[in-house]
Amino acid sequence: MAIRVMLVDDQVLLRTGFRMVLAAQPDMEVVAEAGDGAEALEVLRATAVDVVLMDVRMPRLDGVEATRRICGSRGPDGDGDGGPRVLILTTFDLDEYAFAALKAGASGFMLKDVPPDELLTAIRAVHSGDAVVAPSTTRRLLDRFTPMLPGSGAEQSHKAKEIGRLTEREREVLLLVAQGLSNGEIAQKLVLSEATVKTHVGRILTKLELRDRVQAVVLAYESGLVRAGGGTY
Repeated sequence: MAIRVMLVDDQVLLRTGFRMVLAAQPDMEVVAEAGDGAEALEVLRATAVDVVLMDVRMPRLDGVEATRRICGSRGPDGDGDGGPRVLILTTFDLDEYAFAALKAGASGFMLKDVPPDELLTAIRAVHSGDAVVAPSTTRRLLDRFTPMLPGSGAEQSHKAKEIGRLTEREREVLLLVAQGLSNGEIAQKLVLSEATVKTHVGRILTKLELRDRVQAVVLAYESGLVRAGGGTY
């Protein structure tokens, strides 16, 4: 079954370009389009979509709030059964709006001038549940904006306490997820099966009440488990 994609951008020419790229793929189908977040929410009420390509800066309702509402329908296991996954498309590499969208539940972000092959790979990864969290642009975004978030005292302690609910192995897996490793890479590093790693990730998301891997990365940064710049505590 083809991946059902929705394009959300206020620039018609950009949507046309993305639609042409996706239409050439045998495993993808553009089933809907919208010019802003409000229209996207209306369309989604009547259209089944697997992956939403979401711009962040749009009139009426921006991509951050639209993402928050869309991702709010997904369960804590991160499988996306309750709604589509969101892949943010942004013009700027270091965009505070894109970071806010990651916190809101987006499964990753790409630049609008990304090569077609990379965009297609990202869509397939997001659809399969393996959030796009490893690219260097995502890591730079987290490194850039996490230290600027308010509430670094009591709030950080609270988030650290949440991570304290994890087992030693789950904490170890979370640390590697936060460093951008895929399930396969984590399995190789810890000498585990990929299925076992996937189980650990699922338990981490459930215990911490997170939507997906990207939110796990954000929590790891905000709690101080991972330092901005890629180090660990």
